[in-house]
Amino acid sequence: MNIQKPDWSKGLFEIITTLFWALLIAVVFRTFLFQPFYIPSGSMLPNLWVGDYVFVSKYSYGYSRFSFPLAPNWFEGRYAVLSEPQRGDIAVFRLPRDEGVDYIKRIIGLPGDQIQILAGQVYINDQPMRLDRIEDFVIGDAFGRTRSIARYRETLDNAANHEILKEAPLSQTDSPRVYKVPEGHYFVMGDNRDNSTDSRYSNIIGYIPEENLIGKAEIIFFSMDTGTALWRFWEWGEAVRWNRIWASLEDD
Repeated sequence: MNIQKPDWSKGLFEIITTLFWALLIAVVFRTFLFQPFYIPSGSMLPNLWVGDYVFVSKYSYGYSRFSFPLAPNWFEGRYAVLSEPQRGDIAVFRLPRDEGVDYIKRIIGLPGDQIQILAGQVYINDQPMRLDRIEDFVIGDAFGRTRSIARYRETLDNAANHEILKEAPLSQTDSPRVYKVPEGHYFVMGDNRDNSTDSRYSNIIGYIPEENLIGKAEIIFFSMDTGTALWRFWEWGEAVRWNRIWASLEDD
């Protein structure tokens, strides 16, 4: 009976080929379909919590240079657009003043809109958006203390609705100023209205060029308490927020 020696070079080649195709599929998936993002702050509470991981559909708004790794200057504008951004979408974008930083906010103003925020209520083209008080949002801290924040359901003029937080009826971000959204740009706000740096701060964020949009946040695919490191999988039992996994981010 003849015994053949294993062909290690063939086995190594198969492993390298498998890894190559796996990497290629992952790159294509991330570049053209869905990209994962981690939520590091509470500016989108109560809808996105610190420790949430979301999938962002990159094909929704088409592709710009920011759709690709390192944002190469191969072209300008957006291509292969399936749908225009809608009022109420949760969008990920590159910060206009620092194109290496990703932000996530809700689109409130479309190109050509006029936006005002008075006493916590959004006015779009002189029309107030409906704001209904609902039950308080209860949030805890690392020390076990809890506090309640006023929660509202905001309904936009296209019937999209979502929850927002408002800690005070009036705040320093409310003013008679009218924000006139330029063509090709969008006005974004965080759902945690008194604790969000967004388009209201023209010297920090301002209006978002459509080219800077990366995609639309679609779903929460994982969520974990911030006190637990992701690699400590043996602590997932208590740290993972199981009820938030695969939660949709579509408007109600």
